Amino acid sequence: MFMTAPEIRVRCAPGPFPCSRAPVRAGPRLPVVVLGEKVWGAMTAVTREVFGRMPQEEGGGEVEKFTLRSGSVKVEILSLGCIIAALETRGRDGVFSDVVLGFDTLEGYTRKHPFFGAVVGRVANRIGKGRFTVHGQDYQLFLNNGPNSLHGGARGFDKVLWSPQVLPNGVCFFRLSPDGEEGYPGDLQVWVTYTLNGEELAINYQAQTSKTTPINLTNHAYFNLAGQGSRDIYDHEISIEADSYLPVDSTKIPTGEVAAVQGTGFDLRQPVELGKHLQKFGLDGFDHNFCLQQEQARHLAARARHPPTGRAMEVHTTQPGIQFYTGNNLDGSLKGKGAVVYPKHSAFCLETQNWPDAVNKPHFPNTLLHPGEEYNHTTWLVFSTA
Repeated sequence: MFMTAPEIRVRCAPGPFPCSRAPVRAGPRLPVVVLGEKVWGAMTAVTREVFGRMPQEEGGGEVEKFTLRSGSVKVEILSLGCIIAALETRGRDGVFSDVVLGFDTLEGYTRKHPFFGAVVGRVANRIGKGRFTVHGQDYQLFLNNGPNSLHGGARGFDKVLWSPQVLPNGVCFFRLSPDGEEGYPGDLQVWVTYTLNGEELAINYQAQTSKTTPINLTNHAYFNLAGQGSRDIYDHEISIEADSYLPVDSTKIPTGEVAAVQGTGFDLRQPVELGKHLQKFGLDGFDHNFCLQQEQARHLAARARHPPTGRAMEVHTTQPGIQFYTGNNLDGSLKGKGAVVYPKHSAFCLETQNWPDAVNKPHFPNTLLHPGEEYNHTTWLVFSTA
């Protein structure tokens, strides 16, 4: 069959609007061939298979794995938590390696783990004391990170099953977060769409709400461009396109200050070799928000490069911030893929998002979504070999 329309719009059941406001471009008379469970289109193959079943105490639902494959990238995504379970990309030698931390089986993801590869929400990052006020009403969230609420609470978006819809070059996930879930107001409809085009993986987040609510969505993939299971990330080069960052208190809540990076260990505007940089500035690692452009247009946020293999990744986003985290809390206690352990500093996260605790800091970028509005942000991960 042939698709002659200049755009493909796919609607995710049971959602009320298309999976992506940014349409999937088809081009003139692009052939799309459906072969059983495989969909080919725009040089991307999409397959789906059963990955496992949730424990009975978690509802016992079926978890599917969706594999997106182009000529240069292969990514595996689960319907549990929209988790990126594997991401393979080429090195200078032409060999593919999996560059994200995770587990071989569903059991690993149903146990406690540090959000490997998952979409986190309703509000990613931390809300101080788990409290906020909207329209004069106070809300109290579950405290799961010391005195604060982290990544949506006790059972955030990372721990639930999403409804999938296959696209010609990706997959769209939908769920309804009901009013009061984890203490948040409003029925929130959420769509997360992954599309792969060549070397570029795009993640689009959309949401609509019935009541005013804070929202801040991101993906929490842990990367090691040397290949998951490699000992550390000290030989990686990192740069972040930010003139300022947010200092935090002892519980990782921003103090409210927006501090210049100039002359500090947080100045990553030029590439630094991570291990040497941490040593030079006496840093134990990063777990901080870096302040990006404030306009909602695609902009470069960060670059990561592993010189020994030549693997490189650029992060582009429409978000105003990026949380740079160097796996400080990994301690070797978790066995991941291939039964390898993940010690401290064995991966990094570049989480594009709004600023932490923005709901309690009026001078931070707005994080409230109102009825009749649409939350719509995209992050692009672009892989290359240098």
